[in-house]
Amino acid sequence: MDEWILERYELARARVGEVCTEETVPEPFRDFFQRTAHFLNMVLKETEHLDREESLETLQNRNKRLYEELFPENYRFSYANPDYAKEKLREFGQALGFLYAELRGVIAYAYERRIWDITVCLELFLEVYSSFQGEYLPEEKEIRAILNSYVNDYCQEMVEDRIAQAVDPSRDFFVRLVMEADFSDIRYLYRSGEYVGENELGLARFLAKMDREELQAMARTYTEGYRIGFINGRKDLSKKKTVNIRYPLGFERVVREAILQFQEMGLCPVIYRYATHAVNKKNQNRIGFQGGNPNPQYDYDHRQDCALFLDSDFIGKKLRAMQNSYEKYKELSRLHAGPAVIETFGEKGFEPMNKAGAMALSDTQKKQQTELDNESGQIVNRYIPGDERSFTIIAYPMPEIGPFFEEIFREVVKVNNLDYKQYQRIQQTIIETLDTCKWVEIKGSGDNETDLLIHLHELEDVKKQTNFENCVADVNIPVGEVFTSPQLAGTGGLLHVSQVYLNGLLFKGLRLVFDCGQVIDYSCENFESEEENRKYIEDNILFHHPKLPMGEFAIGTNTTAYVMAKKYKIADKLPILIAEKMGPHFAVGDTCYSWSEDTPVYNPDGREIIARDNEISILRKENVSDAYYGCHTDITIPYEELGSIRVIDDDGEMISIIENGRFVLPGTEELNAPFEE
Repeated sequence: MDEWILERYELARARVGEVCTEETVPEPFRDFFQRTAHFLNMVLKETEHLDREESLETLQNRNKRLYEELFPENYRFSYANPDYAKEKLREFGQALGFLYAELRGVIAYAYERRIWDITVCLELFLEVYSSFQGEYLPEEKEIRAILNSYVNDYCQEMVEDRIAQAVDPSRDFFVRLVMEADFSDIRYLYRSGEYVGENELGLARFLAKMDREELQAMARTYTEGYRIGFINGRKDLSKKKTVNIRYPLGFERVVREAILQFQEMGLCPVIYRYATHAVNKKNQNRIGFQGGNPNPQYDYDHRQDCALFLDSDFIGKKLRAMQNSYEKYKELSRLHAGPAVIETFGEKGFEPMNKAGAMALSDTQKKQQTELDNESGQIVNRYIPGDERSFTIIAYPMPEIGPFFEEIFREVVKVNNLDYKQYQRIQQTIIETLDTCKWVEIKGSGDNETDLLIHLHELEDVKKQTNFENCVADVNIPVGEVFTSPQLAGTGGLLHVSQVYLNGLLFKGLRLVFDCGQVIDYSCENFESEEENRKYIEDNILFHHPKLPMGEFAIGTNTTAYVMAKKYKIADKLPILIAEKMGPHFAVGDTCYSWSEDTPVYNPDGREIIARDNEISILRKENVSDAYYGCHTDITIPYEELGSIRVIDDDGEMISIIENGRFVLPGTEELNAPFEE
């Protein structure tokens, strides 16, 4: 490590210690700076001797001290809470709230021994603090300027470090945590610095009851899905050397087995923590390794903190930083195979509150964010081409799902390992019927108002071509869907669901109106005002695009998962990964084949899936910036809200696939067996 960084670190740390007791700043700002200095001092002091043996009680108490300010019962009095910050710090609330959120990343940097990151955070805190020590208070715009300079000055370093973590297997902090952990000692959970709650403890203790063969089998479902994804996509896995494992704390026993299995395939793991610098964050999403979340409202409150610095200059700087960084790591990027993701569900449902004090993107910034996402996606695709990479996702419940957690977990393991040959055969029957027509009608039942007409692509040779992919358990585990990218012209109507969780957020009474295949109107019932409801959808489904196309139409066939969900009353807790297999679903955003539309894809019967483009994605041939949105959100109608799915021929004759939530197409009757059982 460079001596000059260590010197800066020591100077900054000592100065922060002094701020804890200084009274040179007037109230109410003195309280903010002293409390923040105490927090920083506490983090650095608590993490000085991480390598020494400590009792479980000591580790738990430390973990609590690091995160207790975010606990819901404490959050209302925290400067991390935008409304509290606004109340106490007036016009400085947003800027100083941003500062505090940025400084909380010091926990991660301390555990990973990232001295540079700690140092620049401490120096930022001291620079802002010093501006309040003068005879007069600074102007709010001066504080914003300091924060803006910090983001822009360190953009290259922060972006480059993030990209390196994603493709360089020598960045092995988390891999070593997994492979060197003593699983007989639950204290290993506290080595990452992430929050360890009852979910993480309960999960780790449950997995400790499993023998190694069970753990290996769970891991094999996950790793084989990844491998088969390359085979089915006709992509050469032998060219790749790294796989990005994304998982939640507590799954280390399974992840260790997965690492060993990936190594047998010739793949080295890369594991990185979710983004902690504002430069690299994206909304409230935690992408990468993560621990428990002490308060999802905190992430939601700071999801648009980039409003402080997002402008055309920053966009240019970040895109150059990405380009330069990928160029620097182009060999490692070329060898990267893509993500293998373990998701969880069952945590207490989160229904966010909108805070008046939270930062919000302006209309101009929303367009700029869309531009940044689009251009960023193009850079990534140049260095890790979409037609050469793949992925897999699997999901398991957490203890918070309820008293039947262990029973539910084992049921989910069974669902993840259903006989894909049986589903492949039945789904082929559905596909053959769908391929006889160009139109599909979907209608809700009871209070569900769904009324949609889907326009399919025209097949020139049905013996060689198909519209629908026969999806078995590879990239999306568990098994159970047939899907297509519909034509936009002619696709339209109303999509309605009574309740659904999307990207971890609850939507009540969600309605999306489609015309020419694109969302033209929308509403939900989360908030009292129509304006708030529309903004909620714009921020978290449309992602600031004025319109989004229907990128996917699918029919889920996993009735076993559906019955399990009804039996344990957990339908509202299931992730979209499983929920999408439990009824028809519709994705808004990019197609299922974004960035790899020109790569032929075939079903097991040898027919090519020709529905890989729509009228928007095809624009990549003229201007790639017009072709992609950087989002794909699946919305499922559960069987109990489903009236019918029927194909319609040119003469208006209909063939039913589903009626009143049950499969009626000859050859699909087996799918109804779980309902009867």
